[in-house]
Amino acid sequence: MEARVVRAVQKRQVLFLCVFLGMSLAGAEPLRYFVAEETERGTFLTNLAKDLGLGVGELRARGTRIVSDQNLPFLLLNPLTADLILNEKLDREELCGPREPCVLPFQLLLEKPFQIFRAELRVRDINDHSPVFLDREISLKILESTTPGAAFLLESAQDSDVGTNSLSNYTISPNAYFHINVHDSGEGNIYPELVLNQVLDREEIPEFSLTLTALDGGSPPRSGTALVRILVLDINDNAPDFLQSLYKVQVPENSPVGSIVVSVSARDLDTGSNGEIAYAFSYATEIILKTFQINPTSGSLHLKAELDYEAIQTYTLTIQAKDGGGLSGKCTVVIEVTDINDNRPELLLSSLTSPIAENSSETVVAVFRIRDRDSGNNGKTACSIQDDLPFILKPSVENFYTLVTEKPLDRERNTEYNITITVTDLGTPRLKTEHNITVLVSDVNDNAPAFTQTSYTLFVRENNSPALHIGSISATDRDSGTNAQVTYSLLPPQDPHLPLASLVSINADNGHLFALRSLDYEALQAFEFRVGAADRGSPALSSEALVRVLVLDANDNSPFVLYPLQNGSAPCTELVPRAAEPGYLVTKVVAVDGDSGQNAWLSYQLLKATEPGLFGVWAHNGEVRTARLLSERDAAKHRLVVLVKDNGEPPRSVTATLHVLLVDGFSQPYLPLPEAVPVQDQDDSLTVYLVVALASVSSLFLLSVLLFVAVQLCRSRAASVGRCSVPEGPFPGHLVDVSHTGTLSQSYQYEVCLTGGSRTNEFKFLKPIIPNLLPQSTGREVEENRPFQNNLGF
Repeated sequence: MEARVVRAVQKRQVLFLCVFLGMSLAGAEPLRYFVAEETERGTFLTNLAKDLGLGVGELRARGTRIVSDQNLPFLLLNPLTADLILNEKLDREELCGPREPCVLPFQLLLEKPFQIFRAELRVRDINDHSPVFLDREISLKILESTTPGAAFLLESAQDSDVGTNSLSNYTISPNAYFHINVHDSGEGNIYPELVLNQVLDREEIPEFSLTLTALDGGSPPRSGTALVRILVLDINDNAPDFLQSLYKVQVPENSPVGSIVVSVSARDLDTGSNGEIAYAFSYATEIILKTFQINPTSGSLHLKAELDYEAIQTYTLTIQAKDGGGLSGKCTVVIEVTDINDNRPELLLSSLTSPIAENSSETVVAVFRIRDRDSGNNGKTACSIQDDLPFILKPSVENFYTLVTEKPLDRERNTEYNITITVTDLGTPRLKTEHNITVLVSDVNDNAPAFTQTSYTLFVRENNSPALHIGSISATDRDSGTNAQVTYSLLPPQDPHLPLASLVSINADNGHLFALRSLDYEALQAFEFRVGAADRGSPALSSEALVRVLVLDANDNSPFVLYPLQNGSAPCTELVPRAAEPGYLVTKVVAVDGDSGQNAWLSYQLLKATEPGLFGVWAHNGEVRTARLLSERDAAKHRLVVLVKDNGEPPRSVTATLHVLLVDGFSQPYLPLPEAVPVQDQDDSLTVYLVVALASVSSLFLLSVLLFVAVQLCRSRAASVGRCSVPEGPFPGHLVDVSHTGTLSQSYQYEVCLTGGSRTNEFKFLKPIIPNLLPQSTGREVEENRPFQNNLGF
């Protein structure tokens, strides 16, 4: 039961009576204005600002408008002067017919704030219509035995004017036998009676032709005439007499055409033709003749046209019964039209506001009026809208309603609302009217742009071309129009040392990101920045997202040989004893690559050798070892070219040149062989002496060198625990640490020292910290692994 009550409350139907009693302004006297009919269009009537006690500007600001039930634009309000002007010529007879006074009600509607003033325009009649007889000729038959003073009812004239301008008198052409008496019907109409002055003599005057004149009360008066033909008959001494002088009937307005309304009956005591009765209307109006017809024989009154309670509620008819002798009687028939529920309620829309800004508080959307032309319960109405809408109906005075928002609207949820206003009357059966209103919701900038991701990761390969498109960001805005137009921008970087303006740019319209210059992986592997998206609303709303750019490595660096040095100075020579076993470690080629990943994986290959097959290079660590036992037949000096290649695509490579000198032992004096000795003819004995002298000097020099080498070896052992001095120059440093660089399987540390200021180069080559993993080890390796110093210029 409680749920039913809740549903009934939520239905929000408002029962609206035709007359609002007790409401403000409902009983206030309306403003009255007067105008004569046929007044020219544009005639000034009044100044509403003065009548209402308002200023002209205030009246215009409050959205004043004129509303009328007739929906006739007969009045015009000048918004600049507040003058009320007649918008068209008015025909009082067309607007009001015989009704007097002729009142055209209207309302003055002020919207801000909502207020209604009742007013009416009364149209004064002017004498613009002459009296008219429906029959231009009236025929009468009068018995010659009729006594003087007898009266004969004549057809009355019709005058559309009212008041003093309506029909006021009848006259007849001068004669000795008849005069006119004018009678009032009691309903504002007059009718003429022809009165006999003296006895008729058919043999003297068998027929009279008289002119009947109808005059109105206008100034000047207008008139209309009809010809009255009187035929003098023989005596007929009984006039028809109706059974009832007054008939009252009620007829529903939906009675079908042709149905019997009432039957009247009269009797005549005469016989023959003098007793035959014929029924007809007497001084009937044009409306009565169009609506009803009477059977002249039976006296049955039938409908000739449909009835409309809302137009005419009561008809008064006079029916005459005339016998064959010319005598007549009359009766009155009063027909009351009863109302049925045949008119649907009408919704008259006065104003509609659309679109409505979202997030607005209570706003008046529409002002309208309900009208039902029926009466009683048939004219009572109830008004409602759908339950699932954020709108409510508020009743006001004079059958007015306002449609207002119940809560702020959200355009992102609904861009428009289709509102159906249903008006239902309380008649049986109930009739209803539906009126659809479309209310658009305008956008307010209440949504910030939203990125599709909170962070973006972009990849770009180094050495890219400038202005390369590296990726896009995207943000959407739920608003519309300019409020949804998104502009992208780069935000100031949090790292002040990041030159963001020279690295990337962004297209403000579509969020495309571009690299402004070529990136170098070896210099910058990754960087991040924030981007902003702002709409064009007022005020503008914005949001941020993080963008990470990862630079991908490209194989753009060739391997660099750390040892042996390839700096164009005197080549480095490695000493190998001839007694070395196969697999003897001669030296190690050490190289690095500035790239990363597989681009830095290095492999080694013996490209050239003085004697192929004597030496070999390990592909993964660059160690140069003897491939077999050495013999006396092997050349003493060997030149090896080692190719160092990375694993990039395409691969890059570099070559390292090694000089290997085979010696019988580290104690054997060694002098470098000249690259080229010129051959000279020793034709004389002087040459022999020179050779002997040179050999002696060379022997002494060789002994001095051996002594110097021995001293240096002793010093180097003592200083092996210390650090080597680093010479000034472009050499990268005194320690070369190769920790899993490239494809090396172990970590190695080499120490290279140069003596500053010396014209010759001194190298100290130490074995790796990690012991050699070769399976075989000989006693000679101990000697091979000892540091040695070469100061012979290579």
